[in-house]
Amino acid sequence: MSQQEGEDSAREKLKAALWFSIGKLVDEEAGLLNTTATPQFIGAMSEMVWAQLETVAIDLEAFSRHAGRTTITTDDVLLMTRKNEALQGMMRDFVEAEKAKTTAGGKGKGKSGGRVKK
Repeated sequence: MSQQEGEDSAREKLKAALWFSIGKLVDEEAGLLNTTATPQFIGAMSEMVWAQLETVAIDLEAFSRHAGRTTITTDDVLLMTRKNEALQGMMRDFVEAEKAKTTAGGKGKGKSGGRVKK
């Protein structure tokens, strides 16, 4: 199998997992609202989320590269949220809570130092 075929296979597996997860979330919410969602709606929602994820991934890589790093960090993620103050506040609170858990647990930063590997 060539590298391209392997990447295509991985991409299709990720898209299938995304479709499944979105389908579960939509079904749960539809149940709460006493309604249903068509498979076409779930497919459209999955494609929209996939397209957004691709855009976010490209931006995160660009932020990391601009900072001279090869690893995406929480700083890059927080930079992504700069135009949405509410989201940035929630993300910052989450990052700070995770850092507090790590230091409270006595584990320190560990090998990754809070970074998200590409």
